[in-house]
Amino acid sequence: MTDLSQAQPQAQPLPGGAAPRTAESQLAEATELHAMVLQSLDDDQAQEVISIPLAGKSNIADFMVIASGRSTRQVASMAQKLAEKIKQSGGSARIEGLTNADWVLIDAGDVIVHLFRPEVRTFYNLERMWAFGDTPEAANA
Repeated sequence: MTDLSQAQPQAQPLPGGAAPRTAESQLAEATELHAMVLQSLDDDQAQEVISIPLAGKSNIADFMVIASGRSTRQVASMAQKLAEKIKQSGGSARIEGLTNADWVLIDAGDVIVHLFRPEVRTFYNLERMWAFGDTPEAANA
């Protein structure tokens, strides 16, 4: 019988024959990308930036970042600059919603970024959906 608790993490094969990545190196890369995203949003004066760690909660990404811009123009500008920085660092970024720029989604693989106008963010309330920052209500409340 094999003791699985002592087993080393399996490296994941990458497309194109690239060297496999371990779970630790993948999380380290996600953490570095996450830090770059937060710095870019700070540089562009994003408002109410919230980061939600998803590792262990969801397999869609390791981090979700939610932020607001003051206008559609600022939201679009932040999204374009962030996507460009991600691509310059060797990553890939898919953007959805840039045309209207009320809610722009940037999928950078291990980090998903939602950029909103404040009214749209309040309406969809993603933070609540992911139960971020909410404390459980008392049973008799």
